[in-house]
Amino acid sequence: MEKLTIQEEEAMIVIWQIYPCYIKDILAKYPDPKPPYTTLASIVKNLERKKYVKPRRTGNTYEYTPLIPESEYKRTFMSGVVRDYFENSYKEMVSFFAKDQKISTDDLKEIIDMIEKKK
Repeated sequence: MEKLTIQEEEAMIVIWQIYPCYIKDILAKYPDPKPPYTTLASIVKNLERKKYVKPRRTGNTYEYTPLIPESEYKRTFMSGVVRDYFENSYKEMVSFFAKDQKISTDDLKEIIDMIEKKK
């Protein structure tokens, strides 16, 4: 799976939320200032080339659906972040965020509860 650029990721997040969709639907979800229609169309074309979305011709336009689930994308690239930046340790990653005060004690307790409920 090829890593997405920031612009591709932004478009993909919208596509995952509203699929099946057209370029105009995706554009409508963007905050102002919105990118030009043609720019977004190029970004979606790149997503198609990278096999993230599948086009289906309807009249003179295309409807897009994701080929890769959002959860699969997150799992793949979060694993890479943990491997590359946290010595392949999720414990190191959580510790980093706790030390940097990006995650609270209550959040950590909630995470522990979630883990224990899955067992």
